[in-house]
Amino acid sequence: MNEKIFNDFPQLKSGMIYFDTAATSLKPLSVIEAVNHYNKDLSSNINRGMYDKGIETTELYEETRVKIAHFINAKSEEIIFTRGATSSLNLVAYSWGLNNLDKDSEIIISEQEHHSQFLPWQFVSKKTGAKIKFIELDRFGRITVEAFKKTLTSKTKVVAINYVSNVLGYVNPIKEITELAHEVGAIVVIDGAQAVQHLKVDLKSLNIDFFAFSGHKMLGPTGIGVLYGKSSHLKVMQPFEYGGDMNEDVEKDISTWKKAPQKFEAGTMPIGSVIGLGKAVDYIENLGIENIDEYTKKLSRYLCDELLKLEGVTVYNPYSDSGVITYNLNGIPAHDAISYYAEKKIAIRSGQHCAKLIHDFLGIHSSLRATVYLYNTLDEVNTFIEVTKKAIEYFKEIGF
Repeated sequence: MNEKIFNDFPQLKSGMIYFDTAATSLKPLSVIEAVNHYNKDLSSNINRGMYDKGIETTELYEETRVKIAHFINAKSEEIIFTRGATSSLNLVAYSWGLNNLDKDSEIIISEQEHHSQFLPWQFVSKKTGAKIKFIELDRFGRITVEAFKKTLTSKTKVVAINYVSNVLGYVNPIKEITELAHEVGAIVVIDGAQAVQHLKVDLKSLNIDFFAFSGHKMLGPTGIGVLYGKSSHLKVMQPFEYGGDMNEDVEKDISTWKKAPQKFEAGTMPIGSVIGLGKAVDYIENLGIENIDEYTKKLSRYLCDELLKLEGVTVYNPYSDSGVITYNLNGIPAHDAISYYAEKKIAIRSGQHCAKLIHDFLGIHSSLRATVYLYNTLDEVNTFIEVTKKAIEYFKEIGF
C-alpha cells in the first residue's frame, strides 16, 4: 500500500490492523466528503423540489445510477437502489417469488449461502409450497457445474446462489450455471456482495436475471445497496413497498405505478449514501478493479500460506479465490480467540458469519475470518501471523 492510499483512509491512522473487509469495508475520504457534502450543503430530497439544491441532489443521485450501471455493464433503468444486499434479495423473493412459484416449483440453493440469500427463499418455500433443493458441494465446499446439473430439473424455477462465498472465498461458476438454468426456464438470482469489490462484473455477459450487492462492502456508506434486474422482469413485477413518489396516479379505488426503477424506490431514499456510493465506484475504477484483485489475491495467498505453516491452526479454505481466509485455532473457541486479536488491535471476525449452513457442512460451530483488501500491507500480514503464534502459546499456557 502506498502512502496515498494510507492517507485516503483516515480509519487506518488509529494504528488498527483492519482484516474485516468481508463484514464491511473502510471508507475513503472521497466517500466521506461526498456524504458530508450532501448533509451539510444540500440536505434536499430528490424528484420533489425545483429549487437549486433539490435539482443538484437529484442529478447527483441519478448520476450514481448511471455509474453503477456502467460499473456492472447494465442499463441504468435496471438499477434499483435499496437498503443493502439483504433488502435487494428480499425484494426479489417477495415480488417475484411469491407471485411465480407454487407447489410444483423447485428452488435451487447451496449451503454456501449467506442468510440474506437463503432465508427469503426458505420463507417463499413455506408460503408457496415450492421445494428447496441443495447443490451437493464437493469435499472442499465448492459448487461445481457437474453437481448443479444433477440438481437441476424441468421443475426448477429459481437458482439462488452467491458469486463469491463470504466464508470460503470461492468464486462460483455463475456463467455456466446461468446457461443451464435458462435452458429449463429458471431465473438466476445472484448474491454479489463479496464480488463487486474485487471482480470485474459484466452482467450482459453473465446474462443473469437478478444481481444484488451492498455499498458498505465496496468502500461505500452503510444503508445503501443495489438490485439489478432484467427490464423484462422488472416491468411485470409488483412493487415490494408502497408510498411516496413510486406511484403514477392514486385514486380511491385503484392506483398505478411508475416504471422501474422508480416503482421500487418508495419514500425518501438514503440519498447521501447513494451519492457516497458513486464516489466509491469512482475510487475503485481509478485504481482499476483488476489491479485490486491481483493485489488482494497476492496478499491473501501469502497470509494463507503462512497460516498453514503454523501448528495448532486449521484453515478451512486453503484454495480461496479471494481475500477471505477462514480458520480456527485448534481447541480454542472462536469468540475466545478473537478477544486476543482485539487486544492486539487486529480486527477480524468470529462466529458463523451469517452463514450457518456452511459451518454445519464443515462440521464446526464457528470460525475466525481474516479478510485483506487494497488498504492492507505485507507488514500487517506478518504482524498478524506473529500475533497468531503468540495467541496459540497464550491459550496453551492458560490450559486450553
